Amino acid sequence: MKILVINGPNLNMLGIREPDKYGSESYHDLVEKIEKHCRQAEIEVDFYQSNHEGDMVDRIQQAYYEDVDAMVLNPGAYTHTSIALLDALKAVGIPAAEVHISKVEEREAFRQISYVREACCFTVTGHGTDGYLEAIDFLEEKIKDKK
Repeated sequence: MKILVINGPNLNMLGIREPDKYGSESYHDLVEKIEKHCRQAEIEVDFYQSNHEGDMVDRIQQAYYEDVDAMVLNPGAYTHTSIALLDALKAVGIPAAEVHISKVEEREAFRQISYVREACCFTVTGHGTDGYLEAIDFLEEKIKDKK
């Protein structure tokens, strides 16, 4: 099984940006945590982070031509603004889980809309970086059940 983890704007600043909301783990720490989890589950994992919406769309589309079984997506602020990411997810039809480190439903009013959620089979918010592991576990079960 192969999972692609895509992170959007400012996720590269984990541990620096608003640690009260996003914690003290760095992006490097996050990647190591996910790699360890996937290694134990014998899941191949690939990572992509971009601060640019079009680049994220391109990476989602590229996954269609690879043997990607599922995607974990934290679109950052693009969650609330990007119909392009939604359309890319719909176009490729790869099972996707939406992850947010903070509890977005308790934050600013403009963060209450998630465009990508419509194309995702699972959403986790407010569980810190462990939310990524929950999403991976969910997708692993979903893919196993499908096969």
